[in-house]
Amino acid sequence: MVPLEQLLFLLLEQDSIFNMNEYVIKNWNDLQEKLFEDSWNPKIGRYRSKFAFRGLSDRDYKLETTLMRLGGDYTKLENHLLRNFSKYAHQNVVERDSMWHWLSVAQHHGLPTRLMDWTYSPYVAMHFATENIEQFDVDGVIWAVDYIEVNKNVPEVLKCELRREGANVFTSNMLLDHVNSLSDFKNLSQEDLMLFIEPPSIDDRFINQFAFFSISSNPQLAMDEWLKKHPDTWMKIIIPKEMKWEIRDKLDQANITERVLFPGLDGLSQWLKRQYSPKE
Repeated sequence: MVPLEQLLFLLLEQDSIFNMNEYVIKNWNDLQEKLFEDSWNPKIGRYRSKFAFRGLSDRDYKLETTLMRLGGDYTKLENHLLRNFSKYAHQNVVERDSMWHWLSVAQHHGLPTRLMDWTYSPYVAMHFATENIEQFDVDGVIWAVDYIEVNKNVPEVLKCELRREGANVFTSNMLLDHVNSLSDFKNLSQEDLMLFIEPPSIDDRFINQFAFFSISSNPQLAMDEWLKKHPDTWMKIIIPKEMKWEIRDKLDQANITERVLFPGLDGLSQWLKRQYSPKE
């Protein structure tokens, strides 16, 4: 049993790490600078950010997957959910028959999975941090995770795949030779693994949101818990509640809206509902 003094020290140390990695923005220009920080790549002479972004309307929300939010003994339900989804959806989705393809399709259509949505676009992340005007009374947040640093923690066999392809993020094809099931993924390492994967371009929503996923080999591990152990891989950009309306209005003017990110009548309706909602 861990002594109380040691437990308190560990908790304070974790809080200190989180405070060091948090940054509260001061204004619109400050937000731009922070989101595009360290994007210059001298090797290619171009500005290419190495961050995955995720925007949330409340700074206190944990990085939990939809599978975790299902509740109950969700780890025992995961395989059943995916198996039945692929069985009943097969007549509509037949491009590929691999675990990675089915996970991506299932996540896209709202099935609880261990995948988590991210985007290459800081502006898309800004949208999701400010889309819910009912939460404009709380600070929002944009998580930024360095996926190149995350890759340093994957097994050598997967690092070889990245080097062979000259890639920084995995695709399903790159993983198929090594991981064909969730148990294969778990057995790759004794350590909890976290990696980023680009989904197939199922529809315009994936393309317009510049979307990709993170996934853990441990379905019970929230990503923020993993990040605590790897403080060099991330930053947490806090958006004060007082700035949300300014950011929201400027994103709307830049056409970063539900109408674009969720093509179709549903996205159009969401955009119009928010656009014509009273400020007070």
